[in-house]
Amino acid sequence: MQDYIFEIQLKVRDYECDIQGVVNNAVYQNYLEHARHEYLSSKAISFKELTEKEILLMVSRIEMDFKNSLTSGDTFTVKLKIERQGLKLIFFQDIFRHSDDVLCLKAKVEVIAKINGKLSRGEIFDTLLL
Repeated sequence: MQDYIFEIQLKVRDYECDIQGVVNNAVYQNYLEHARHEYLSSKAISFKELTEKEILLMVSRIEMDFKNSLTSGDTFTVKLKIERQGLKLIFFQDIFRHSDDVLCLKAKVEVIAKINGKLSRGEIFDTLLL
């Protein structure tokens, strides 16, 4: 995947690993979410302020393809690009390990918006993110 619009570098912490010594699969969702929130922040958009205005951005579906494992102490980069598809904003996110630049995870995250409790037609994504 090319044409990434944002990336963030992170490091695996010991407590994120399971008994096999690799990052627990659920932890990858935390990495992906952190990258999305930092992307919003880079656009001067506060997730907290949106919530206070009753604009709720929510994951409706997530697909993760595990390619290679991260282990304790690994540094890695989460890269993303976005695409609008109807009511949804799609985040395509990839995680690369630094030591060998190997792809560890490919993810597709579908996000919807509710405004004042009602499902948005997605126009909020045009004004906020694109």
